[in-house]
Amino acid sequence: MLHSLVGALAMGAGGDQVINLRVLRFLVLAGLTAVIPFVPGCTKAPTGPSTYAAFAQTDLRAGSGPGAATGNVLTVHYTAWFYDASNAEGKGVQFETSAGGTPFQFVLGSGQVIGGWDRGLVGMQAGGLRRLVIPPSLAYGPVRNRVIPPNTTLVFEIQLVKIATTVTQ
Repeated sequence: MLHSLVGALAMGAGGDQVINLRVLRFLVLAGLTAVIPFVPGCTKAPTGPSTYAAFAQTDLRAGSGPGAATGNVLTVHYTAWFYDASNAEGKGVQFETSAGGTPFQFVLGSGQVIGGWDRGLVGMQAGGLRRLVIPPSLAYGPVRNRVIPPNTTLVFEIQLVKIATTVTQ
């Protein structure tokens, strides 16, 4: 449509093609301006949660025994939310949980989990419950990870079930 409109406007009185570059440039820019908002990924509108928050850890329930240290095998239950500053405790939409299922096991400080977990679970005791607010720089950064949009701050509540020195089943 834009092409035929440009062609019609560029025709002179005698049917000769007269190209008015200013008119042509205006039409092309106007056409692109009208199309860009409808093309996904071409606007500045966020595609997911985008509010950033600083890293924070809060003990909701104290545990007992020695604190978790780098190299320990931790067995945890967790629930994860997208950060939302307008909701209580920063909890937005819940996107994952292990509650009611098999606990998750990993080696602390080995990079098996996001940096916010490796940083935020050090010193936690078995039986404890800790909330972590994790900015994108300690989570997945600019990369989408399954349902987690790029540059998303996350909130986790993690219950430390067990601390061990070797992987158990």
